[in-house]
Amino acid sequence: MSRPAAIAALKRHFPTAGHLVYLNSGSYGLLADSVRAAFNAYLDERTSLGANWGGWTDREEAVRTRMAQLLDADPGEIAITASASAGINAFASGVDFSDGRNRVLVSQYEFPTSAQIWHAQAARGAQVEMVMEDEGGALPVARFAEMIDDRTAVVVLSHVCYRHGGKIPDADVREITRIAHERGAMVILDVFQSIGAEVIDVAALGVDACVGGMMKYLLGTAGIGFLYVRKDRIATINPSATGWFAQADIGAMDILAHRPSMDARRFQAGTPPVPNCFAAAAGLDIILQAGPAAIEEEVRRITRHAIERLDAAGIGVASPRQDERRGPLITIAAADAPQLVDRLMQRSIVTSCRDGRLRAGFHFYNDEEDVDRFVEALAANRALIGPAGA
Repeated sequence: MSRPAAIAALKRHFPTAGHLVYLNSGSYGLLADSVRAAFNAYLDERTSLGANWGGWTDREEAVRTRMAQLLDADPGEIAITASASAGINAFASGVDFSDGRNRVLVSQYEFPTSAQIWHAQAARGAQVEMVMEDEGGALPVARFAEMIDDRTAVVVLSHVCYRHGGKIPDADVREITRIAHERGAMVILDVFQSIGAEVIDVAALGVDACVGGMMKYLLGTAGIGFLYVRKDRIATINPSATGWFAQADIGAMDILAHRPSMDARRFQAGTPPVPNCFAAAAGLDIILQAGPAAIEEEVRRITRHAIERLDAAGIGVASPRQDERRGPLITIAAADAPQLVDRLMQRSIVTSCRDGRLRAGFHFYNDEEDVDRFVEALAANRALIGPAGA
């Protein structure tokens, strides 16, 4: 399948793509010209008005509305946070571990911040247990079925593993969630490594909460994230990590009581990250206008093409080959991953490394020419590549 013209045309809006092969979107997405213009619009407002609080809270609402559209959720189910960590902290602080339901199952796919936040709940009575990958790097549903019981409070999942790019298929997320709900537990899904690169429909997945940030495939910036909490769960979770923008009436300025919002705003904290709201809204506009389904199809096409080219060059891929089990990251086993990253950077190819592997994070602004240069650079540095399947 050829590259759609509408998707191909978007590449010109990312100036960096003109001089770098950028395969590091799993760390930080490229800066689009419209996102840069949004930052400038914020600075223009600061220069001309000093402060524009009414307009700035409208910007936050614009981000909320766009995130709801992207997730197929209601705006009242979306909290705008300072980061994914802030969202997880707010959610975790509202989980009651005192009634005998105190187990938290954390998958091995988790980014450190997620696991660390749940381990920190041990001081509040949580008992954290790990659900480990199998030998192929997958998280079998059967392992969750064995471990989820009537003492489980929360099951913690990451849609895509940041280390190797393996993905929990949507069908498996739905089944794990079904089992958890049947046994009285909640599920929180981290989509930081997938949102913006594929369709995420929280209602279809059935999860209780979903968390992520705007700096990777959503094309925004650092310092802003989101937390979705399903409407019927919101009133049952009362976070102690809070702030004035979490109140039912942020204008009340009440220091005599805590009256949390009845919607997902209760998971927010203090003053919103105003400049980042400008950037995040602009990044979300790109994703929504291009279409999440079209982006997903293109990312799958280009990652599949990359795997085929790597195979042809005799370079082993350490990520799953099935589309449904692979996110936008492809990883390569490396004998010296940091040095391999440096060697590729010398050729103007930007990658990253985790857990002894080279990571290449693809987005819709990557094309066949990027893949060719990437594979050629790896072939020129075979001594730094590890054994296939490592």
